[in-house]
Amino acid sequence: MPERGLPLHGITDVHLHLQQFDRAKPAIVETMRRTSPGFEDVLKKLHDPRGLLDILDDAHVDRACLINYPAPEVLGFLPDMNAYVANYATADPKRLLPFGSVHPRFTKDPMKEVERLASRLEIRGLKIHPPHQLFAANGYVDGSLPLLRKIYAAAEKVGLPVMVHTGTSIFPGARSKYGNPMDLDDVAQDFPELKIIMAHGGRPLWCDVAFYLLRRHPNLYLDISGIPPQRLLGWFPRLDQVADRILFGSDWPGPNVPGIRENVDALHALPLSPELQEKLFVTNARRLLP
Repeated sequence: MPERGLPLHGITDVHLHLQQFDRAKPAIVETMRRTSPGFEDVLKKLHDPRGLLDILDDAHVDRACLINYPAPEVLGFLPDMNAYVANYATADPKRLLPFGSVHPRFTKDPMKEVERLASRLEIRGLKIHPPHQLFAANGYVDGSLPLLRKIYAAAEKVGLPVMVHTGTSIFPGARSKYGNPMDLDDVAQDFPELKIIMAHGGRPLWCDVAFYLLRRHPNLYLDISGIPPQRLLGWFPRLDQVADRILFGSDWPGPNVPGIRENVDALHALPLSPELQEKLFVTNARRLLP
């Protein structure tokens, strides 16, 4: 094991946004310009996979999950984002792991679509963003969104992990009430073989709820992206108790995220044991996404 604070090898960033922000709604682009350092330069680099791979190399990151999802009402992104991210990842399939999405309101056959994403586009996981897609993560329970149940069932069947945004969002039009991680209590019980990545740990309002759910459900994982490293041990002081299910994610280039390397360096500087660092950065993601 490396000493605390030294770079690790084989790091996976499970939460890197690869979205066509130049196609987003004007209010979303303006928010990104205001809150994301060097946003215009970021756009140029993200158009070229080589540019992104250079950024990963600089951060000592081996692999990255490329996150995107259709959210036409809030962000303006459409379902063709799936093909875009899948094609982008072909530049280096060993290092770039595409995550797609199926919106239950914009598909007629969600089970078939999930299977298509997995088999034909080689999507490695699904993303659901309740505050941006405007539905609760357990919206199938009350019958308001029955196709959501089929999305989870299909992902469970084909072995795709599902990442679900928990916590707030600052983007115009987002509904943060849908970010309460307690909704995943239903999903984790109803689909016990489904691997669920709880993005952001409910930050900043519901971190205690997120920790409770992690201890209750063995199929839940915590993606720490979007949590400022200096806040991590304050919001999750018993991180060692869920050490086998914590995952590093940068949330770059999200609002107020300084950069991937800055995230890695700040986390390396925390008083985490070498064993915990190894699980956080390397081994847990390798087990979840071989």
